[in-house]
Amino acid sequence: MIKLKVVGMSCVHCKASVEEALNGVAGVTAVAVDLENGEAAVEGDADTAAMISAIEDRGFDASAG
Repeated sequence: MIKLKVVGMSCVHCKASVEEALNGVAGVTAVAVDLENGEAAVEGDADTAAMISAIEDRGFDASAG
């Protein structure tokens, strides 16, 4: 499992947008986004940089860990 820190989520729509972005990355098999803690837990063998890029394309800041 890969944990990503996501900054800028403020509502359920933001959470859904991040989930959708991550689910669109090749290799992602499951996503759980924690809105309160600003974290995303991702299962699969997707490239971390690709996941961060997908989140940033939605207008949020993201980093590994």
